[in-house]
Amino acid sequence: MRVRGDKAPRRAPVGGVRVPPHTRWVLDNGAVLVVVPQRDVPLVACSVLLRGSALADPRGKSGVAALTAGLLEKGAGARDAFAFADALEGVGGSLATAAGAELITLSAQFLARDQELMLGLLASALTEPRFEQRELDTLRARHVELIKAAKDIDPAELLASYGRSFLFRAHPYGRPVLGSERSLAAISRRDILRYYRTQIGGDRLVLIFAGDVDAPALKQSVARTLGRFRRAAAPLPALAEPARPRGRRVLLVDSPGSQQTYFWIGAVGVSKHYPHRAALDLVNTVFGGSFTSLLNTELRVKSGMTYGAGSTFVRGTVAAEFAIRSFVHAERTGEAIECALATLARLKHEGISAPMLEAARAYVLGQYPLSLETAADWAAALGELEAYGLPREYIEQYGPELSHVTLADARRVIREAFPDPARLAIVAIGDAARIRSQLARLGTVQELPLARAAFR
Repeated sequence: MRVRGDKAPRRAPVGGVRVPPHTRWVLDNGAVLVVVPQRDVPLVACSVLLRGSALADPRGKSGVAALTAGLLEKGAGARDAFAFADALEGVGGSLATAAGAELITLSAQFLARDQELMLGLLASALTEPRFEQRELDTLRARHVELIKAAKDIDPAELLASYGRSFLFRAHPYGRPVLGSERSLAAISRRDILRYYRTQIGGDRLVLIFAGDVDAPALKQSVARTLGRFRRAAAPLPALAEPARPRGRRVLLVDSPGSQQTYFWIGAVGVSKHYPHRAALDLVNTVFGGSFTSLLNTELRVKSGMTYGAGSTFVRGTVAAEFAIRSFVHAERTGEAIECALATLARLKHEGISAPMLEAARAYVLGQYPLSLETAADWAAALGELEAYGLPREYIEQYGPELSHVTLADARRVIREAFPDPARLAIVAIGDAARIRSQLARLGTVQELPLARAAFR
């Protein structure tokens, strides 16, 4: 068992946040354990991460990782789903599971006095899940109904799934994490069991405990319950850099009778390891990350075409997506998308001004410390460092880096990270009869019925 400590208190960097004292162990099976004692509140928060997730979904069966994650809390060991939930609720604890493109996450919070129960439930969920057929059938039906309900009521919920599929194509980032109606129907209990055996194990495991804990005692408990958890039978899936669009591509998802168009404009962005994160975050705040952003000003304030427009960078082990998204009345679809593209082109050509940079700096500097206040915040933040191999400075130097971003830094990230408006993937969900000709002005249009049971 390897151990690394960070117990000495340190002064927070100017404009920054100090990572609290913590201890890190690597167990014999490769599992990583980080313990952050914080005795001010009698609570313990835990973030459990399993590397791989949807990256390892079998071909044609997107959603296996998401179903597996959901089933981890639907019965384990001697407890069926009801007994497992009853054990949680009986002490006022919480446990939630989720799957992302690269990580399955289990997030738990308990009173300090119940931490042994928390660890026991987590260990049982990880090492002896039941994966009962009736629970799989119920969860799969729920996922299918969520997709169908979104198509009927709020297609904006599916924009990212269509967008990533269209942008990344065969790359793992293009797979819908939740799955599609078609892929979910193809998933059997055998697929879940095979995924669990090959993709979940101690060598994929990261556990972060923060709160009212005794670190040495907790380490012994974790080593006893999870230190011998077998390794995953298959290697972690390799992840290549995604290909960037060579031109502009347009996908029209036909939703007959829709009065609105929901649109997504995407490109390959940057990874978690992009060295100029602070500058990029400030520029994106100016461009589409706040109510006063350039995008929102142009599409909402000046033109009144929408109630809101924004942009985001999603960052992974490799470059994930940059995306602009909004919605508009069908008759103004082409106008709104062209306005968003023109705003991006203006950013690329003109950059941002000093007052814009200072306003964004004040906003982000004020928000950042608020995101790292609770034990649960720290469990999630330190989990991110472990999962992506990031240094402690990723947290501690972010504030100082924000304070020192210059206009030259802003110009660099605009040039490097923000896409060329002529090299994008555009997805619009709306009534094809009303918006087809408008989209044709933007490039060659491909069409897909919203009713189709897949995202590509």
